[in-house]
Amino acid sequence: MTEQRTLRGKTAVVGVGESTFYKRGGSPDSEFELCLKAVIAAADDAGIDVRDVDGLVSFGGDKNEPPKIAAALGLKDLRVSAMQATISGGGSSGHVGLAAAAVATGMADNVIAYRAITQPPAARFGLGAYGGGSVSNEVSGHGLGGVTAAYGFLTPAQKYALRAQRLLEVVGVDPSAFEAVARTAYHHANSNPHAVMHGRPLSSEAYEESRWISEPFHLYDCCAESDGAAAVLVTHRAQAEALREDPVYILSAAGGGPLRGAAQENVPDYVTGGFKTLAPRLFKGAELAPADIDVLQVYDNFTAGVVMAIIEHGFCTAEDAGELLTFENLTVGGSLPLNTSGGNFAEAYVQSMQMHVEAVRQLRGTAINQVADARTCLCAGGPMTSVSTSVIYGTKELL
Repeated sequence: MTEQRTLRGKTAVVGVGESTFYKRGGSPDSEFELCLKAVIAAADDAGIDVRDVDGLVSFGGDKNEPPKIAAALGLKDLRVSAMQATISGGGSSGHVGLAAAAVATGMADNVIAYRAITQPPAARFGLGAYGGGSVSNEVSGHGLGGVTAAYGFLTPAQKYALRAQRLLEVVGVDPSAFEAVARTAYHHANSNPHAVMHGRPLSSEAYEESRWISEPFHLYDCCAESDGAAAVLVTHRAQAEALREDPVYILSAAGGGPLRGAAQENVPDYVTGGFKTLAPRLFKGAELAPADIDVLQVYDNFTAGVVMAIIEHGFCTAEDAGELLTFENLTVGGSLPLNTSGGNFAEAYVQSMQMHVEAVRQLRGTAINQVADARTCLCAGGPMTSVSTSVIYGTKELL
C-alpha cells in the first residue's frame, strides 16, 4: 500500500489575530508587545486558553523568539519552537506549513504561526546596517554589501528592479500588469478601515505620475514600511471541528529554492519569483488546479514579484499577463481577486502575515472585501528571494 504523505485536510486554522497596524514608527507599543497581542487574539478567536498553545513558529529574521513569547504568556509546555529559515518574506507561508506539519505528526496540538515587525529598531535597510544588519542579506546576499555598494547597489528596490526590467524587456510581460497590482491593493485598502492606506485610492494617473524609485519601479510599485503583528492558530482536524463550525483547512503547503538560489544575482534562472519548482507540488498536494483557486494573497514587496508569482503558479502566462492581470480582474468581483485587504502595499507591511488572516476571513465569509462563495485561497510568500513558500487553504466541502 502506498503511504499517503500529504497535509491535505489534516489540520485547520481555528483562530486569527492582529494588532493595530501603524505607519512606520507609529506604534506606541514595542514589537514584542504587538506580537503578544496578536498571539493572544488568535487564541481568543479559537476559544483556546493561550496557555494551552504548545507550539510557536515564525520565519527568517523574527526577533520574537518562541521561548520568549512562551515565558511572557505562561505557556505550560512549548513542544514546538521553530522558524522557517529563509531570507525575509520568503518564509511567510512556509512557517504555516511547518505549523501544520507539527500538528499533523502529533508533535503539538495548538501551534501559532506569527509575525511581528516594527521598522525603525530593526535597521533593516540603508548603509548604516551593512555592518551586520539584515540588509546585507536582503540586498546582495550573504554579506556581499561591501562589493555591491561600490556600484551604488544599496537598496532592495535597486536589486529587484534589475529582475523587473528583465521581466519586461526579455520575458516580454506588459508593464500594465504592474500598475494593476498596485492599484488593486490601494482599492481594497480604501474600504478597509484597518488599513494604513485606508482612504487613499490610487488612480492610474497618480500611479503614472509618481516619482521613479528605481526604474522600472514607480513609488507605488514598492511597499511601504509598517508596524504591526498578526497570527493564526493551527490545530488538528478533530479539535478544529469541535471548536468551530467554520474551520479553514490547510490543503497543501510547499517551499522551493531554485538551483543556487542563494547566489542571488548569480542565480542561473534570474527572472523568477522562485515558485517554478514548488507550484506543481503545491497543487498536487491540494488535489486542485490553478482554476480552482478563488482568491489570491501574494506577498507584495514589489509589483514585479507579484506578477512573477501569479505566472509561476499557473494563473496566466507571461504572454497574456497584460491581458489577464487588469484592475478589473484583480479586484473583488473580478476573475482573480488579489490581496483583498490591501496586502503589504496598502493594508500594512507585516511581511504578509496579515494575508493569512485575510485568507481565513475570506473562507469564513467574514472579510470586509468578501469574494462571493470563496472556497479556496492561495497565499504565496517571498517573490524573488532565495526560497519561496506557498500554502493553499480550503473550506470543508473541498475535503
